[in-house]
Amino acid sequence: MPSKVEPLTAPHSATRAPNPNRDAPGDAPMPYQPGAGVVKKPHAPSAHQSGHVPGTADMTIHERRRKSDVFWNVVFAGVLVLLYLLIVKNPRWEWGMVFTFLFNKRVIAGLENTIVLTLLSSALGLVLGCIVAGCRMSSHRALRVFGYLYIWVIRATPTLVMLLFLFFISALVPRLYLPIPFTDANVFNINTTTLISRYSAAVLGLSLYLGGYSAEIFRGGLASIDPGQREAAKAIGMSDTKMMIHIIVPQAVRVIIPPLSNELITMFKNTSLVTVIGYVELLTTVQLIYSTNFETIPLLTVACIWYLVLTSVAMFFQGMLEKKFGKGFKR
Repeated sequence: MPSKVEPLTAPHSATRAPNPNRDAPGDAPMPYQPGAGVVKKPHAPSAHQSGHVPGTADMTIHERRRKSDVFWNVVFAGVLVLLYLLIVKNPRWEWGMVFTFLFNKRVIAGLENTIVLTLLSSALGLVLGCIVAGCRMSSHRALRVFGYLYIWVIRATPTLVMLLFLFFISALVPRLYLPIPFTDANVFNINTTTLISRYSAAVLGLSLYLGGYSAEIFRGGLASIDPGQREAAKAIGMSDTKMMIHIIVPQAVRVIIPPLSNELITMFKNTSLVTVIGYVELLTTVQLIYSTNFETIPLLTVACIWYLVLTSVAMFFQGMLEKKFGKGFKR
């Protein structure tokens, strides 16, 4: 056993006390050194010595270039050249005529009808979609069957056929009336041709179309939420209404927005189908104009430009909604 060493009493003592965890038996105590045991942070080399420029990353990771990148870049450049030759250098587009009719009063009036028809049909269709989705998810068998049959009929019927059927429904039902039981009186008795005009047939047909497709979107969004969250909400005593408003719907909206936005954007283009029943919207307007001046391509280009503008605005708001409701989720 080593001899006992007296503890140090002053900084200038020659030895230090042994550390049983560090000094092996039989080792002599090491002499005291001022500043021993103090870990000093090494000085970082200067920018001149290390060659590092302040404010830049120490290491930058670059994606490895793939051999196919050159091929696809060449293809993309070739497509751009073809589009330039087809659209810009082709005089048959008659861009002067396009810009002349782009803000024509008749075209703007048709554009306004398209916007109003889209907004009204979308609002009614979304309400109808919520009702049908509720029926599909109901615990009552009759409501589930009704929701299933409605979606089945809407999916199976082309929108164009539906518009024509609704417009000519007076041939099937000449009058709409609601009789009072056990009397000869009616609550109302209306001529069908008075009620179903070109405008009402267009709104009703587009609303029925959107109601069927949006119902499945709503149902899919609500079904994507973990059932455990409903059970947890019930466990703390939340009612069904509060559970839907505060827990289920805020999470389902993130799933619902992309497909539902796609359907709403499609509604802008579906309004062009009402031309078959004679309602004057954007496409019908340009058709009436080029039927008199025979400038078919320039007028159709005007319609395409306005459809592109409406779609771009809708996609912008879609992106804002996705960003708002997608916070906290990885993209």
